[in-house]
This record gives sequence, structure tokens and C-alpha cells, in this order.
Amino acid sequence: MRGCRKMADTAPSENFDYIIVGAGSAGCVVAARLSEDPNVNVLLLEAGGKDDHVYLKMPVAFLKAVPDPRFNWPYMTEPEPHLNNRQMPLPRGKVMGGSSSINGMFAMRGHHRDYDQWAQMGARGWSYSEVLPYFKKLENSWRGEGPYHGADGPMQVRPIESPLLHHEPLMEAAEGAGFHTSDDLAGRKQDGFARGEMTVDDRGRRVSASTAYLNPAKGRRNLEIRSGVLVRKMAFEGKRCVGVEIDTPDGPRVIRARREVVISGGTYNSPHLLMLSGIGPAEHLREMGVEVLHDSPGVGQNLQEHANVSMEWFAKSPVTFLNQLRWDKLAVNAVKWALFGKGSLALQLNSCNVVIKTRENLDRPDIQFMANPIRFDAETWFPFLKPGQEHVFWAGLVALHPDSRGWVRLKSKDPQDVASVTLNLMAEESDLATMRAAIRAARKIYNTAPQSKLIGEERMPGINVDSDAELDAFIRETCYVAMHPTSTCAMGMGERSVVDPELKVIGVEGLRIADCSVMPTVPGGNTGLPAVMVGEKCADLIKGQSLPAAEEAASQAA
Repeated sequence: MRGCRKMADTAPSENFDYIIVGAGSAGCVVAARLSEDPNVNVLLLEAGGKDDHVYLKMPVAFLKAVPDPRFNWPYMTEPEPHLNNRQMPLPRGKVMGGSSSINGMFAMRGHHRDYDQWAQMGARGWSYSEVLPYFKKLENSWRGEGPYHGADGPMQVRPIESPLLHHEPLMEAAEGAGFHTSDDLAGRKQDGFARGEMTVDDRGRRVSASTAYLNPAKGRRNLEIRSGVLVRKMAFEGKRCVGVEIDTPDGPRVIRARREVVISGGTYNSPHLLMLSGIGPAEHLREMGVEVLHDSPGVGQNLQEHANVSMEWFAKSPVTFLNQLRWDKLAVNAVKWALFGKGSLALQLNSCNVVIKTRENLDRPDIQFMANPIRFDAETWFPFLKPGQEHVFWAGLVALHPDSRGWVRLKSKDPQDVASVTLNLMAEESDLATMRAAIRAARKIYNTAPQSKLIGEERMPGINVDSDAELDAFIRETCYVAMHPTSTCAMGMGERSVVDPELKVIGVEGLRIADCSVMPTVPGGNTGLPAVMVGEKCADLIKGQSLPAAEEAASQAA
């Protein structure tokens, strides 16, 4: 019967109260929080494998983990129409913990106006005062308990501190360059030059959603975690989601959910699963040979990503982190890290987190500099055998609030085919203008004392690349992704909303989404902690409860 969507499985089905698809930044949270109730049983499914490799534990090794195909979905953009038809890799964690197991561990939330904008767009319950309690709930901050921070949450957050990272020269350059500093970008003053923070524990190990939420929950008898399981699509009876269809050696099989299914596949995989299940733009689904269950034109649309452009300066003297990559120092620090969680390998290599406005009339920062005292292509070196590279300071310039929008579509109805992704970066002139302003601001900052005492000639793009046209050409040729995709199953989009403010998929029953795809707009910062926040809030929504809003703290944020 077409209306019932005949199940693929003829054997007796397994049954759980809740099924969570995807053990990523939000999925781990939802599974762990729901299983706190001993009266329900929860199944968490992950297509990837275990997160026990050293690259997923050692902080500085994230540079190795990000491109490693063992831990990633094989996503690549389609030829980008406004970036000279370049195709770019799109690292997304295919492992327990998802992208929280491979990312740069940067702990940021974005600006308070980002979340107030969500509420103004129609995402009721997602204003800054309403999400702040969930940011506090997830956090075990080095700052301790306070109006903006939590001390008892699963995600440990520590400052990035080391004399190797040259933090002070950038902080001291702020005022001279016409900017200011902040003691806490998650506190009252949410822009400026600040010390970066990272999700690394006291033993020098990465804190992911898997280590923070799943590891303490693994002993619960009512939580079952399965890795290496590909979900083909959602199973429906009429318009009610009753489970998931998975791949097995014996063919597709259905696992049933008595209460709800929560998709936490991420910004690319969640719309992909919806479309494979017949929920999406009807015309596109028919073109792909997928039977339409519910015409939802917003599925896969509204894709946003932080564009990133690199700048580099030659160092005046050999003082960068490249010194730590000499093979003997690397070996000593590997032992320090393994035994004591100390040394240079326990770091995130950020000198200073610079979050600023390029125009005074803006209501929040529009660019972020990820300032790093090491070249982007740094390699291990061996005296006399493999000489070290030239010392270089690098900054990644991030456009925080893009106007350009991309899309996610099916390549086919085969679940083994990953989705087609077009980011459509730099489609809007305003995004090019923002990035040009970022490059000019970076030049001003790096050429202001005392930072200017460390750098010599601009290596990339080079000081002669200066006109708007020259900078635009450089941006289109070199722009890449910050790995912060959002908004392909967004709430608060009117007729194109995919989920409602309770994260329920509109047009069907028994199905929610919890990941960055539900965000109406991309937050102005790294999306790791916001994804965990979505998981925390989703679990409470399922339980029918909510933390009280933090009105007083929200009113004092600037």
C-alpha cells in the first residue's frame, strides 16, 4: 500500500522508545540525556567507527584528523559557481562523536544577537536568554559558575595558554589598531581581541560529545550504542515515523521506535535522509525517483557556511611554533602528552581569537581572525636531513554572517551516495566586500606594534594585491570552508521551515531533527558548542521541560 510505505523487513523488528540517528555533536547529547530516564530505552546509531585513534585524542593532531578519510564522510562540493568552479573537500566526522571528534576544539558560542535574531525570525524559545541556560548546562568552565558560565557540565572548557603562541603581542596591538579587548567573548563584552578557549580536559585530551556524554552513559542498561550502521531512510506508516531502515549483510531491515526518531546527521546528512524518506522539494524528489511523502521545499535549502581566507606573513626571526615540529622535540612532547597530558601537543594552536566589526554601524561582529603562530602547511623537520621550512605567521579570516545561500540535493536515491552540496560561496557582492574588509583589517592589525615587531613581508596574498578587483580574484581563487555548515533543515523560515521550534519535522509525526541544520542562520563563531546546545535543548523538548530563561544576564550582554 502506497499510503503505508511497506516496510523492507519481514523478520520481527526490534523496538525502542527512541532512536537517534547519528552519534555526532548533538546526537550523543540527546541519547545520553534521554537515557537518564530508566523507564525508556534508547538506541543510538552511528555510521562511523570508534573514536579511539590517537589523532582523535591529541589536541594538535586535529590537523591530521580533519583530512583523514578514516574519520570522514566523503563530501566534496560541486564546482562552486563563484569560486572559479573549484571543488572543495567538506570534512564531516564519520566517527563516534561526529565532527566534535575531528574539529579544532574551539569553544565559542557566537554573539547574543545571533540567537535573538532566530527568535525574531519565528524560532520561539531560541532567543539568547533562552539558550544561555543550555550553554551553561553543557559547560564545565575553567572560569567556574557564574551568570554566563557553568561549572558542572560534561564539556570541559579551558583557556589556550602557552608562551609558544605569542598571545600578548596581538592583545597589545588591539588598541593601536583601533579595536578593544575582551576578557570573555561569552560574557558581557562579546567582541574584541580575546584569549581563545578549547574543549580539552585536564589530561590534555580532546573533549568531544562522545567522551563527554556517551562515555559516562555507556553503562546504562537502557542505552544501546551501535557503530558502523548506515541508516537508509526513515520508516513511515502513513505520515507517522515509526522507525528507521538500516543496511545489514542480509539486506535492509527496520528498527521500530515506539515514541520518536531523532535525526542528528548534520547539515548535509539530515536533509539527505529526509529526502531519501520522501520529505523535501517534491519536484526534485520525483526527478530522483523518490516517492513524495511530504512536499517540504525548504529541505536542503538555506545552506550557510563560514567562508575562510588565509593570510600569511614571514617571521622576522625563527620564533613560530615550527620549532616544536623538529623531530626530537616532537618525540619528547609526545611522551609528555601521553604520560602527563602536558607539552606543546596538548594545545590548540591559537594565538588570539579576534572577533571584530569592520564597520561601526554593525550591531555585532562580522569577521573573526583565527590567529596562529605557524604556517598553514607546516611539516615535521629533521636537522641536516630535512631542513625546516621558513617561519611564517598565519591568520584564517572568517566571514561570520554570509548573505550567500547554498543547497543540498540528492545525487540519486541510493543511500550509499552522499548528497550533492553547492555552498554557493561569494554569490553575493556583500560577502566579497566583507572579506575585502577583513583582509585590510588584518593588515592593519599585524602591522601594529608590538605584533609588527614579529612579522616581516606579507607572504600571502602579498602587499601588491590591494585593489578591490585584485582582492576579489584572490578570494575566489583561495577561499575555503571553516567547517561550520548550518541551516538546511531550518526553523523560523516561514513557509520554508523544515522543523518547528520544538524541532519536530513539519508535515509528519514522530520525527525531530537535532543538529546545526535546524539553525535559521549560522552563529557568529565556531559551531561546536552551539551544536551541543541544540542537543541539550532538544532532549528537554522531548521530555516536555525547559530551563528558566536567563533574562538578567542576557540584558547585560553587549
